[in-house]
Amino acid sequence: MRESLDPWPFVLGAYGLTLITMVMLAAWAYRTMRSAEARRDETRRK
Repeated sequence: MRESLDPWPFVLGAYGLTLITMVMLAAWAYRTMRSAEARRDETRRK
């Protein structure tokens, strides 16, 4: 009889890593957008 690895821990790990990465990417994009909007508003006031 041949023993094989259970693939589900790897699948769940990949989904978890993807979810964490997507949240971090969205947070980075939001912060960058807010920073760019603040710079734009600052240049419009001058």
